[in-house]
Amino acid sequence: MDDFIKPAAGDTVSALGAAQIAHHMYFNQKLNVNGNGDSMKGAYLGPDYLDKEAVLAFKKRKAVYTKITTFKDLCSEVVDLSDAGNVVGWFQGRMEFDPSALGNHSILGKARNTEMQKKLSLKIKYGEEFIPIAPLVVIESLPEFFDLSVDSPYMLFIVEVKEEKRKTLPQNYYEMDLWEKLYLLRNDVQLITHLDFSARVQTIHKETNPRYWELIISFKEKTGYGIVVNTSFNVRGDSIVYTPEDAYKCFMRTEMDYLVVNDFLLKKTDQPDWEDREKWIKKFKLD
Repeated sequence: MDDFIKPAAGDTVSALGAAQIAHHMYFNQKLNVNGNGDSMKGAYLGPDYLDKEAVLAFKKRKAVYTKITTFKDLCSEVVDLSDAGNVVGWFQGRMEFDPSALGNHSILGKARNTEMQKKLSLKIKYGEEFIPIAPLVVIESLPEFFDLSVDSPYMLFIVEVKEEKRKTLPQNYYEMDLWEKLYLLRNDVQLITHLDFSARVQTIHKETNPRYWELIISFKEKTGYGIVVNTSFNVRGDSIVYTPEDAYKCFMRTEMDYLVVNDFLLKKTDQPDWEDREKWIKKFKLD
């Protein structure tokens, strides 16, 4: 494994897992795995919601929604929307048992859109615009972007983007101020990388999250990139959305463009006015 790889801060890791990582990193010993893949199966242990429960939540809010006939068609539509620069709320299956969004209650966008970081930070999360967004990459595309020899289903490793994905930096790069470096085009997936070309990677596997895997595979088939940006489905200071109604509220109270709940697609401009939006934004004082 690359020497640069290190566990990401701020996550809950089992004592045994942390000890194994430390044993590997600091004593140059083999990282032992059971050979059976992710035994926690993505840690999707929270509640799941049926279509009828989603519909009840929509009707309560007089929401306008469309049910897409097949999941393949839904993926194709979401890829087209994201490729056009839209931000999509993604609410699928059981909630993650983790402090980070692992693909079921997430906000996603196009990894190659240089304006997406600013849009997600300022208009969705209401936080600092310089914070990079984590990449979700299907395991099949991992070698294209990162030198990582193990799976990272829980976003626990920080890894450098491969050299061939980087652009040549000006000689005075490290003397530039933060904002100059932030908006200098450094690589073709800039949104998901820190200023030092590192990224906090999550790998997506068909066995543990088949719907998100199929969505990102659709990205790869249509755009050539099997990677998307992912951030938790909430705003700064609030918890990750828990129910379909929570998802709709967050969708309406931010500048998110589309919402997907199960196989339902909702467009912001089709929805009735949300009267308390301004009041709600004031509740979360901006940085």
